Amino acid sequence: MPIQPRSAGSAEEQLSIIDALIALPFPEQEGQSETQFGWGGPGYHIADLRQSRDFWDAPDPETFTAAEEELEADLTALVTVPAGRWGSPTVVDLWPYLGLDNPEHPDIEAPEPLSSLCNLAGSMQMWQVPSAGRRLGLTLGQADREFPFELLAAVGEASTLPK
Repeated sequence: MPIQPRSAGSAEEQLSIIDALIALPFPEQEGQSETQFGWGGPGYHIADLRQSRDFWDAPDPETFTAAEEELEADLTALVTVPAGRWGSPTVVDLWPYLGLDNPEHPDIEAPEPLSSLCNLAGSMQMWQVPSAGRRLGLTLGQADREFPFELLAAVGEASTLPK
């Protein structure tokens, strides 16, 4: 079964959303709030650019693999545009932001958007957006095996995403 786009059906639409997120003011209200393209809070936006089907009733592993490969191909194609604008991305390992590596301080939570992203993905590709004083991250995530794969874009103030 082909993937049904959730928010953006084409690479051009995805890039349009990314450009809008870079320019869009951040929500001032504490906590997460819905935005035009996804969700956000003080200092960040996250957009679900594209989503696969869910896998609650996936009949075979090939369905799962095909959906993952299709969104990985979308991510690979999408990455070429910011790489052309701002150079090669920095790959950010999101695992440390889960807090599992610091048993002495299990209650310390990563700042957003890292707190949300580390629960969905293992790493992200990130760029500094010099004209906006912001950073852009792109990743492929999945909340759990039964849930859809998501092509995610995160835009944060320079201080909310790692260097």
